[in-house]
Amino acid sequence: MEDLRTDHLNDNLKGRSVRGGVLIASSQASQFALGMIFTIVLARLLTPADFGLVAMATAVTGLGQVFADLGLSEATIQRPEITPDQVNALFWINSAVGLGLTLITAALAPVLAWFYREPRLILITLVLAPTFLIGSLRVQPDALLKRQMRFKALAVRNVISVFLGVLVAIAMGIEGAGYWAIIAFPLTANLIQMFSSWLMISWRPSRPRRAADVGSMVKFGSQVAVSYLIGSLSGNTSNILIGWYWGAEPLGLFSRAFNLLMKPVNQILIPAGGVAVPALSRIQGDPRRSARYYLGALNLIMWISAPLFGFLFIAAKPTILVLLGNKWEAAAPIFQLLCISALAQPLFQSTNWVLISSGRTDRFLRITLITSAIGMGVLALALPFGIKAVALWCSVAQIAMLPWVMRFCYRGTGLTFRALGRSVVSPISLSLVGVLSAEMASLFVNPASDVAALFVIAAGFAAAYLLAITLCRPVREEINEIRLLLHDLRLSRQTATAFAPKTMVSHA
Repeated sequence: MEDLRTDHLNDNLKGRSVRGGVLIASSQASQFALGMIFTIVLARLLTPADFGLVAMATAVTGLGQVFADLGLSEATIQRPEITPDQVNALFWINSAVGLGLTLITAALAPVLAWFYREPRLILITLVLAPTFLIGSLRVQPDALLKRQMRFKALAVRNVISVFLGVLVAIAMGIEGAGYWAIIAFPLTANLIQMFSSWLMISWRPSRPRRAADVGSMVKFGSQVAVSYLIGSLSGNTSNILIGWYWGAEPLGLFSRAFNLLMKPVNQILIPAGGVAVPALSRIQGDPRRSARYYLGALNLIMWISAPLFGFLFIAAKPTILVLLGNKWEAAAPIFQLLCISALAQPLFQSTNWVLISSGRTDRFLRITLITSAIGMGVLALALPFGIKAVALWCSVAQIAMLPWVMRFCYRGTGLTFRALGRSVVSPISLSLVGVLSAEMASLFVNPASDVAALFVIAAGFAAAYLLAITLCRPVREEINEIRLLLHDLRLSRQTATAFAPKTMVSHA
């Protein structure tokens, strides 16, 4: 079946990867812009308490969303060969898990309302519960699209679904729907994505058969799913405990600051991971080639993210005031403190690509268990001191854990900690130069009272960053390597088209 073939992908893997990265990045840029419109408009229509109320529910339901996949999409993508019966069996497993989580979440709605002392959470949780079933129905169609590296189809689908979700949410917010406008966005987007995924593939499920050999795939997926669940639990624990300990309004401030920071983080990491895992899975038997591909991708990501997060750190308050409005001013110091660990996010996420694509899910689970335990311990100690303390110490803990995580991930692969250092030292160092220069500029302007000062700081940061690039020859060589990589996009189109799979909907 054409939906399951991957042999044609190896003929031009680099070109497909570059083109796929550009497509997904373009899609993410569009989704980022739409998400910012959603955030800016609803932040002015609603209150911090409205966002905090929804965050109380999604902090819990989000855990189930991670587990509903059961890691079986990664199993489908990573496996060199897969049969229709195996995909069929995985589809029914995903569906059963999604239905079970929907029923469990609905049953727990009163418990959630009791825990937070907020009766409105009963109806909110009941409305959110079906998202588990909706998500489970598109796990295998999405996995087949990614396995085929059909990034154009995924990019178009995601942009359309987010656009319609934002449209519905803003319309409800204008009509005075309150926190229901926030809930409408993910429900609308997920439904559209689910139906679109099925339209873009020719494979269809049939009656499940016991003969399908999926035991090893379920084991692989379960380890990935448990790792994601633990990581998500660790990440959502801050929302759960802040909502329980401090209430809806402080949680609204913390969750908006965190979500605003995660928008550019996801803008970078989602397209990178969407391309890296399928590509590394296809070349998992060639350690040298895998290491070269991985380090090149990570170097490009750091050149993008280092200056971005440096800028957001120095301009945290004006950014919050411009995007969210004056009533969100208290979120600015939280946003700045969270920016401290933002550069660690691409490095942490890159370990997932290496371990999943190489089948080392046991190591992935071990890393997640240890880092999550440390993170939750730090959170519990910082919680009584306020949400600023939570943001600061969780950021510090994440950076402190990073060297051990990278070394442990690279053990037994073609990667070394020294090679990693060579890939990231230049962008991080130059970003620090830019931050120091911008801090010097802030001595002469006051971004706290003048939004226009944001542009002065941005100009100083950019000028210092570009000057450093110009003066450093090794840095110029790295930038030239990236330019050549992107140049491959144009050269590879003709070859990629010649080997494109013929599916029911070839390039939706």
